[in-house]
Amino acid sequence: MKRSTTTKRIDPMETRVSNALKSSSTQGLWIGKTMASAIAIGFMVLGARAARFGERPVGPAAAPPPDWKQVEQALGKTGAMQPGDVFKIGIPRSDLSVTVGDVKIRPGLALGGWVAFKNHGNEAMVMGDLVLTEDEVGPVMMKLQQEGIEQTAVHNHLLNESPHVVYMHIAGHGDPVKLAGSIRAALALSRTPFNPPSAPGTAPSLDLDTSQIDKIMGYSGKNNGGIYQFGIPRGEKITDHGMEVPASMGTATAINFQPTGGGKAAITGDFVLVASEVNPVIRALRDNGILVTALHSHMLDEEPRLFFMHFWANDDAAKLARGLRGALNKMNVAKP
Repeated sequence: MKRSTTTKRIDPMETRVSNALKSSSTQGLWIGKTMASAIAIGFMVLGARAARFGERPVGPAAAPPPDWKQVEQALGKTGAMQPGDVFKIGIPRSDLSVTVGDVKIRPGLALGGWVAFKNHGNEAMVMGDLVLTEDEVGPVMMKLQQEGIEQTAVHNHLLNESPHVVYMHIAGHGDPVKLAGSIRAALALSRTPFNPPSAPGTAPSLDLDTSQIDKIMGYSGKNNGGIYQFGIPRGEKITDHGMEVPASMGTATAINFQPTGGGKAAITGDFVLVASEVNPVIRALRDNGILVTALHSHMLDEEPRLFFMHFWANDDAAKLARGLRGALNKMNVAKP
């Protein structure tokens, strides 16, 4: 007796579906490998860009923060931490006797050189403003170039001062202790004083109604060695080669009042502006009797592009504060 057998009928539709699934599986494997390769290449590109511009790549933990005491020792000056994780060292030219008309300039008004360091990954960025006499510019610049410290601007801030003062803006990247030593070696070719600072005492009293000035300005100032100072950050983030440049590294509008008697003050400083703000601010200052003494850049690769406008006046302090507030109203500044 023959055993009956059943032959399975092959459905053409099932065959097409099976072949399609096999093909899809093969293509999916190829696509997966391709995507993995693309991702790997992307990380390599990002790493190369980070190395070029000093950005911190994704990877191992960054080096520990610098020992700022060693930076102080290398530069021969003491400093202090500022907002934005910035270590700033003042280098005032207290040795200079500079006048504008009958006003003797105190260091905090317009002779306050400085350098500021910000750690970023395995290196630090330094920026600064060195106050020099004309005969000091050449030797200091040559030494800085030899040490790998760049100059980003050399110019005036004041007009009709005696003797003439030159301001040299600098920038560099690398080991912060080496950077500090290089700056010290350059300044050794000038007459910049490096004597130990005198013991801190009570700041000289101000012959100004600072409460009234604060109210007009809309910000709170501080008494720094007899100079009433304001530092007003911009409203947007400032970067240089992809690294943030905080307000304490020279990107805040600086406004200084030095009492000159009878409720008057000599004022100077610099407004930090984008291009569209330059002429509105000029008009606001000139409408209030404030002279524009310089307009220029301080950096080379910042974003957005910035312009620094220096100014001067010697008049009733409240009147000048109203003029300065009018100029601030033309700008994108951070709220108090």
